[in-house]
Amino acid sequence: MAKPMIDPDALITMFENASAQQGAQLKKAVSDTTLAALQGRELTLKNIRSALKSVSEAASLGAAKNATAGLDVEALLDNAVAGMDEALLKAVDANRVALQQLVAQGADLREKHLKKALDDLDKFEDTMFAALKKTAEGAGAPLAGAWSQVIEKMQAGGTLSGAKAATTAEQLAEQMQGALRSTRAASMRAAQAMAESYAAMVSGVLIGMSEAMQAKAPAKKK
Repeated sequence: MAKPMIDPDALITMFENASAQQGAQLKKAVSDTTLAALQGRELTLKNIRSALKSVSEAASLGAAKNATAGLDVEALLDNAVAGMDEALLKAVDANRVALQQLVAQGADLREKHLKKALDDLDKFEDTMFAALKKTAEGAGAPLAGAWSQVIEKMQAGGTLSGAKAATTAEQLAEQMQGALRSTRAASMRAAQAMAESYAAMVSGVLIGMSEAMQAKAPAKKK
C-alpha cells in the first residue's frame, strides 16, 4: 500500500511558532497528520504505534524549539495528544465498519484473524501510551517532564479512542451472537478470505471515511 506524503517538518514548524491561543489549530493539524499516516499503511498495532511515535516526535521537537516567553509547553503537548486521540477515534470507527460488514456476511469473530482484530481494538489505548512514552524518553529536559505530566493525566482519565474501542468490541460481540442465531450465510469462505487481509481492508474504510468527510465539509467563505 502506497504511503501518502507526510510533512513532519510542517508540524515541527507549527509547534515551534505556536502560541497558547492556537490550541484548536494545533489539535486539528496533529489529527490530520496522524490520520494521513494511518491511511498510508495497514492498520496493525505495530504500524499504529509507529505513526503515533512519528507524529508525537515532530510535535515534541517543535515544542522544544518554541522560544515564546512564558509558554505553557504542557498545553502544547496536551493538544498534540488530543489530536492523535481524535485520529485514533476514526481508526476505531473504521474497524467497527469493517467488522460489522464481515459479521453481516456470516463471519465468526471467533475465527483467528477476526478475534485478533477484536483483541487489538482493546490495545489501542496501550499502543498510544507506549508511543508517547517512547517519545518522552527521547525528549530532553524540561520537555520530558512536561510529557510525563501529560501522559500521567491522560492515563488517569483514559483516552476517548480507548473508551470507544472497548464499547465497540462489546457491541460487535453482541452483534455476532445475533448473527449466529439467525443464519450462517453461504459466503463464509469469501468472508474468511476478506478476514485474512483485514488490516488492509480497515485502512481502505478509513480512507473512504476521510474522503466522505472532506466532501461534506462546507466551502470556506471568501
